[in-house]
Amino acid sequence: MPAQTRPQARSHPLRSSGFRQATESLENKEFRKVFGSNMAFFLAMGGQSIVRPWLAFELTGDKLDLGIVSVAMAIPMLILSPFGGVLADRMERRRLIVLAQGFAMASEALILGLILTGRLEFWHLVVTSGMMGCALPLIMPARSAIVVNIVGKTGLGPAMALNMAGVNVTRVLGPAMAGFLIPVIQVDGVYMLNISLYGLGLLTMVTVARMPPPHVAHPASVMHNLLEGFRYVGTNRLVLMLLLFGLVPMFLAMPFQNLLVVFSEEVWNVGPQGLGILHASSGVGAVLGSFWMAARAPDAGRQKMMMVSVMLFGTFLAIFCASPWFGPAVFLVFVANIFASTFSTLNNVAIQLVIPDSVRGRISSFLMMSVSVPLLGNLPVAAVAEEVGAPLAVGGAAVLAVFAALAFYLASPELRNLDEHVRDATSLHA
Repeated sequence: MPAQTRPQARSHPLRSSGFRQATESLENKEFRKVFGSNMAFFLAMGGQSIVRPWLAFELTGDKLDLGIVSVAMAIPMLILSPFGGVLADRMERRRLIVLAQGFAMASEALILGLILTGRLEFWHLVVTSGMMGCALPLIMPARSAIVVNIVGKTGLGPAMALNMAGVNVTRVLGPAMAGFLIPVIQVDGVYMLNISLYGLGLLTMVTVARMPPPHVAHPASVMHNLLEGFRYVGTNRLVLMLLLFGLVPMFLAMPFQNLLVVFSEEVWNVGPQGLGILHASSGVGAVLGSFWMAARAPDAGRQKMMMVSVMLFGTFLAIFCASPWFGPAVFLVFVANIFASTFSTLNNVAIQLVIPDSVRGRISSFLMMSVSVPLLGNLPVAAVAEEVGAPLAVGGAAVLAVFAALAFYLASPELRNLDEHVRDATSLHA
């Protein structure tokens, strides 16, 4: 296959609105390839998000072990994320993604082999979760950087929101598929299906045009690049505040996803199908939130919407935990995730809009914490759930998330003036 070069980023402003604006990025051939690869890869991950905790719970019956599996993934993600960002700013980005996705696929194939031979033990899940935690920090920053390379900053908001909507669609289909298929084709059949999807995502990414890193006149060492990324965040208070504000509520509230298996088994007794419905409802809400942001005017009150959405997320999640009935709980988790997705999309797009491409991979790696920190939060929330029950543990964490967001906002003038800062920074880097 002949070498391809980076496609020309779109330079004209988006003039459409609504549904047309939300889907306009798909007219770009390279973006369609990245989007398709994302869909296949994250559909497989969505399926694994229900299969892995299900296997752990079946093997041990211990709620704390669900947290241990998540922490095994979160720790390498936290440690390696900054290095993944450095590599995304130094290496050819498509190649980096392909190599990391291949490693992730191999870790899942290892579990499948253990299942088929009847040798799977709990510690195997811990180790392979750690392997996946090593792959994701290499994949995610490069994926974010590729989207900006392809569509440019003028198309970034809708493209990122559409990308997040697509990923959230996989959170609907993946868990629902796994939940309904486990009784039909067993766990090994679900694993085979997910590995096939990983392979499809890998093959699609191979066809994407090459994405060289930003030109650097005097290449520096990896450690210099790493420290440069930290210095940039340390001297840019707006970016620092956005990063922290995106992490704190998610650390407290998002661990509820990992404990949905406990709600389905011990609170409502609805089994794997009920667990699939809960995950699917959560994912549908996230899709609607992301798509809403893709179709929304870029400067339509970002700061106010961020505050409203994060507080409503925590509120609806707390009500979900108090529901004695499964039906209303499905609706409540759906609404909660509309606002969780709205908050995350607004926060992530704001960060991408204000940073230069020369540090995009490294700053995108810090955004990986929005994935790894909630996983790390699974352990304390799971430990509390072991003592007082999942509803009280998750409900309390949701209430704390609301108060944390409010306190963060009151203490940060950068957040209170976010809309003005984003407009100024975007003009500066245009």
